[in-house]
Amino acid sequence: MAAENLPPYLRIASEIRRRIEDGELVAGDRVPSTRRIAEEWHVALATATKALNALRQDGLVEARPRAGTVVAPSRRTGGTARGSRAAPPSDQELTRARIVRTAIEIADAEGLAALSMRGVAARLGTAAMSPYRYVNGKDELVLLMADSVLGEIAYPAEPPTCRRTRLETGARALWALHRVHPWLAQLAPLTRPLALPNLMAYSEWMLAALDGLGLDGTTMLDINVLLYSHVQGLAVHLEREAHAASVSGLSQEQWLEAQEDGFGAIAASGRYPTFARLLESFGADGYDLDLDGLFESGLQALLDGLVVVPHPH
Repeated sequence: MAAENLPPYLRIASEIRRRIEDGELVAGDRVPSTRRIAEEWHVALATATKALNALRQDGLVEARPRAGTVVAPSRRTGGTARGSRAAPPSDQELTRARIVRTAIEIADAEGLAALSMRGVAARLGTAAMSPYRYVNGKDELVLLMADSVLGEIAYPAEPPTCRRTRLETGARALWALHRVHPWLAQLAPLTRPLALPNLMAYSEWMLAALDGLGLDGTTMLDINVLLYSHVQGLAVHLEREAHAASVSGLSQEQWLEAQEDGFGAIAASGRYPTFARLLESFGADGYDLDLDGLFESGLQALLDGLVVVPHPH
């Protein structure tokens, strides 16, 4: 079949395959994300997902959490030669759990905005409407995904006797989970809490640390929400950074380098002396914005401000 007569997703896959075969993209290089493909080829996200899925089935690319889709180290996957498609699973092999796992893989690699029911179906190799037999739609799917990954938090069998240590343990576990699944921070505003069993398990862990201190219910919940929002407020930038890198094609370091002249001009204007003095104090290395460090220092500042949970002695 002539290239111009191929379905759009196969034309896209063919072009990316050419880039790999010509050495423009080598093992470990990121290939265009679904969003970039949609913008570059003017197609729907579902079509972009089908194109990447075709390349995965050929063993040319693989999805890596927080890295997106990259060129695979080998052109053979599980003994399947390039160009020889693995047989897609039949609809009878679908389960809700399998759909949720696949959706998590897409969100981990591409972000929540790239997730669609059609995209999940394309990744699974099933008819577009097949997942709807198990999940009502994207909104329900996202809730199932969230509850599933929140269930990954492993709490110590014996809770720390120190209340502050217990709060630190819970907050750090939640931060680590957002590190693995950055899309979690995009779920819902604090004003619209979600009735998810595994989210309640996290809250139960945190609230138990505050129980027995003589606090009223509002104060206990406020403290829990405050600590949760500290994690969520920082974690939201994890996926935003991944999205910015995908859209711009620039790493964080490359983007900052491109801003040096602009910040230098601001500092030299004389209108912001404190900022200019700070900028100069960092020297050639500049300021390193470390989200992990910010999380930890912010957590300690919050707990220090809560006199009801002092440092252990």
